[in-house]
Amino acid sequence: MLTILIADDEPHVVDLVRLTLEDGRISVSEARDGATALAQAEALLPDLIFLDVHLPDISGFEVCARLRQDPRFVGTKIVMLTAAAQESDVARGLTAGANHYLTKPFSPVRLISLVESVAPHVPVWQRG
Repeated sequence: MLTILIADDEPHVVDLVRLTLEDGRISVSEARDGATALAQAEALLPDLIFLDVHLPDISGFEVCARLRQDPRFVGTKIVMLTAAAQESDVARGLTAGANHYLTKPFSPVRLISLVESVAPHVPVWQRG
């Protein structure tokens, strides 16, 4: 099973990710702030983490950097999922250790494609 953690303080974004991805092969957990995201990451050791940049307490950039300093998260894929779409934001996210950067708004199809690219062993979209 693929475990995904999404850290975002916007309930509709969390709901969209959950509705798009969660099924018997994918489990989605959520955190509404950076401190909870760090705690959930340590507890769950997820395969994939989606981080919003603008979390209420600790920025997604900082959460990403902290996770990348922990050897337990070397193989964890981290995707910045945010409305912060300036070139400097993308550079900052990648510098912090993110594998990908997906800007809001995003389509469910793009989300599925991204998950399939970072976790090819879990087919997200059931075909025929």
